[in-house]
Amino acid sequence: MGAAELRVVGLGGLPDMKPGHDIAALVLEAAERQGTPLEAGDVLIVTQKIVSKTEGRVVALAEVEPGAEARTLAEETGKDPRLAELILRESRRIVRKAGPVLITETRHGFVCANAGVDVSNVGQGLVALLPEDPDRSAEEIRSGVRERTGCEVAVVISDTFGRPWREGHTNVAVGVAGMAPFADYVGQVDPYGQELRVSILAVADELAAAAELVMGKLSGVPVAIIRGYEYPKGSGTARDMVRPPERDLFR
Repeated sequence: MGAAELRVVGLGGLPDMKPGHDIAALVLEAAERQGTPLEAGDVLIVTQKIVSKTEGRVVALAEVEPGAEARTLAEETGKDPRLAELILRESRRIVRKAGPVLITETRHGFVCANAGVDVSNVGQGLVALLPEDPDRSAEEIRSGVRERTGCEVAVVISDTFGRPWREGHTNVAVGVAGMAPFADYVGQVDPYGQELRVSILAVADELAAAAELVMGKLSGVPVAIIRGYEYPKGSGTARDMVRPPERDLFR
C-alpha cells in the first residue's frame, strides 16, 4: 500500500463578506472559477472571521458603552474600555490576566485570549465576535453545498488560538459539521502488539492547522479545501472537543 497523500488548496477570489452573504454559494462559485470544484469527501475549512461577518457579528466600537466592570478591567490590562466591555459580554469567566494578556472562557466553553474578540481583518473601528453557534454555522454551509451540488463534504470553522506552555499560535476548530472531530485509536493494536489506551487524535484541529498554511493572515484567503483525507464519519461538533471541568487538571 502506498503512502497516504493529502492536498490542501487555498481558495481565493472571494468577496469581502457582508451580512446575508451565502458562504456556500460564494465558495462553490470561487472554486469553479479557480479550477478546483468541490468534490465529495472534501473538507472545507472556513475562517471564523468570514462567518462572523455574514452573521452580523461585527460591532462598531463607537456604539459600545463600557460599564464599570469593563472600565476597571481596561485599567488593569491597558485595553480600550469598549473592547473590555465586549470581551466581558462574550465571556463566562476570566481565567487568567497578566498585563495586557487576558484569557477567558467563552460562552461556547472555549478558553482563549479576549473571548475570541478580534480587531484584525474587519476594518477601522470594528471588532469581530465569534459566531454565536459555530457548529450550526458549519452545518449551514455543509447543507448549502449539498443542496447545490449533491456532494457530501465536511466543514470546519477555524480560528487562531494560543497554547499553554508553547509559544506561537495555531488554528483550531471552533465549528464542525459532517465529520467526527476525533480519530479514536483506543483499543487498537500497534505494529508491535501494544494496545493503544489513550490515543484519541483531535483531527478537526489538525485539519484547521493544516489549512492555515495556505490561508495565511494577510493574503485574503479565508477558505481552504482539503482533499484526500478520509475523515472519520459521524455527527460530532467542536463543542465535543471542550474538555469538561471535572476532567481538566489545569482549571
